[in-house]
Amino acid sequence: MEVSYDWRGDVSSTELNVLHAEAFDTRVYGVDEWDWVAQLDGQSLGWVTARVGDTLVGFVNVVWDGLVHAWIQDTMVAAAARHRGIATALVARAVAESRAAGCEWLHVDFEDHLRPFYLDACGFTPTNGGLIRL
Repeated sequence: MEVSYDWRGDVSSTELNVLHAEAFDTRVYGVDEWDWVAQLDGQSLGWVTARVGDTLVGFVNVVWDGLVHAWIQDTMVAAAARHRGIATALVARAVAESRAAGCEWLHVDFEDHLRPFYLDACGFTPTNGGLIRL
């Protein structure tokens, strides 16, 4: 399987809604409910797409504060494409592009079961943080 990775690659809200539903085990939202493209254009430094041919198999979003802080959001890989290093490659490209954009810090938060992925495979350092469930 040859995977192509693109920074700020063309992507549709429909295909992202389908990938999101699979990655996070939720329903597929309609574009009228969640317009990914509008969100990406308005709030993201960039994103990385992973494709096999024309099929979207992976995605990660990089949101930012407009200056030196950026955040990894929504790392997603299609079930049929998992365990092939795609997520690690997505994050590596996001790190490189965030650095190239002048960001000084790249943040990520994650559930405990993803700790080995983000800390070991992707090179993040653990830090203190807090969270309020709303």
